Amino acid sequence: MKNKQAEIIKTLSDRQLLFHLMLTQFLLLFLSGVLGFFLFSGWNDFKALFRISDSNIWTIGIPAGLLTVLLDSMLTKILPEKYQDDGGINERIFKSLSYPMLLVVPAVVAVCEEVLFRGVLQSNLGLITASLIFALVHYRYLFNWYLFVNMVILSFFMGYLFYWTENLWVCMAVHFIIDFLLGLSIKFKHS
Repeated sequence: MKNKQAEIIKTLSDRQLLFHLMLTQFLLLFLSGVLGFFLFSGWNDFKALFRISDSNIWTIGIPAGLLTVLLDSMLTKILPEKYQDDGGINERIFKSLSYPMLLVVPAVVAVCEEVLFRGVLQSNLGLITASLIFALVHYRYLFNWYLFVNMVILSFFMGYLFYWTENLWVCMAVHFIIDFLLGLSIKFKHS
């Protein structure tokens, strides 16, 4: 199954790969809307998960994202390169992005994934279920034990942050920082 996915990805241009990434994200957002319609008692219950004026975004979300990237960078330097191998998908996506798109893509991914996994699923099914589904949806990591364990830990960490702060903006900040800095490091590596 892993080889089949790798073969399909090789046939896609960088532009097509980005298109499929964005399409997937918007499908997740659409799924969030459908599930949210049935799982929340009203719009106000869902809207209460977003508090933009919450200082936790700056005091918890941003530092948590930065610390996660710092820890990942340290592990990358001491562990064998094969542990970081996701099949080259992240590299293909980020190296070809323009700098404005380097902001847009991580923002879209952070919003769409956190709305579904933390906002809709965790709010209604609990931290464990939502965190495991989040890890499993990142399918390509299932074939690399290190990346999969990393994804599970990260998912539970962000789920805990949502449980603690009750604010999706905190989780979106963490997710954005991680993806943006990953993308930036890939972009710099290839320029």
